[in-house]
Amino acid sequence: MKRFLLLLLFSALAYGQTGTEPPPRATLPPEKPGAVNLNDSDSARKARAVLDQTIQALGGEAYLKAETREEEGRFYGLHHGESHEVGLPYRQFERFPDQDRVEIIGKGHVVLPIPDVGIIVVGHEVKSKNDIVIIHNGDKGYETTYKGTAAQDKEELEAYLRRRRHSVDWALRKWINDPGVEYFYDGLAIVDGKPADRVTLLNGQNDAVTLFLDQNTHLPLKTSYSWRDPKDKQKNVEEEVYDNYKPEQGIMTAHAITRYFNGESSHQRYIYTAKYNLNLPESMFEASTTYDPYQPLKKK
Repeated sequence: MKRFLLLLLFSALAYGQTGTEPPPRATLPPEKPGAVNLNDSDSARKARAVLDQTIQALGGEAYLKAETREEEGRFYGLHHGESHEVGLPYRQFERFPDQDRVEIIGKGHVVLPIPDVGIIVVGHEVKSKNDIVIIHNGDKGYETTYKGTAAQDKEELEAYLRRRRHSVDWALRKWINDPGVEYFYDGLAIVDGKPADRVTLLNGQNDAVTLFLDQNTHLPLKTSYSWRDPKDKQKNVEEEVYDNYKPEQGIMTAHAITRYFNGESSHQRYIYTAKYNLNLPESMFEASTTYDPYQPLKKK
């Protein structure tokens, strides 16, 4: 039996904002290595100041030191910006920075737009209470169904890892602590009618992520990044828009998230509850393969 397929992986480009190529990376003169501070500019200092305001708005030390998070909610697949489904419940558990577990409860033959993963088709034959469990641990991914556990498809895993590297949490917890990252203040923008400061971070691999930060609350309104498909060489833009922030244990948490891919919305999720710093056992994020999805199952 064929493995579950991801039908739609990404979404981006919210509210008419257009993705851009990363800013050109400054380079040091070869004859004077270390002579120039790449972030010694008004633009860089403004960008870092805005990011510091955002961290404080999110909860400061409470946000930065949070180790785990659990959320429960419901998510919807979108086609041309519209949902034709009732939505399905999910639970997600995270241990920062690189472990997460998503549990899906589905019924019948349904399409499941899994948060941070994509969309998976589940057939009538699924019997278990948790129809699908997706685990990511470091750079490895696993999918568990009633058939057992299989390694996540390579392209699906790469898509997930790309989203994680460009997430708000990675930008504010990892990117800004990298001495090789450059800061650019790109001016003002409008996200869903709200004025925002636009800040771009560029790392040593010429990879960039842009954050749109509310000028009034300083909370993240949107993230944006682009990448080129290795097959057709076309540029893709992925974005997430955040709304309905609520305080959870001293941490401001978005309870409505919409994902976009090349200008079209493809996924929405609404978080009902969020909890931080739970004592999550390591076993929740462990998995080992029990079958090869590309090999036919043996008949008993």
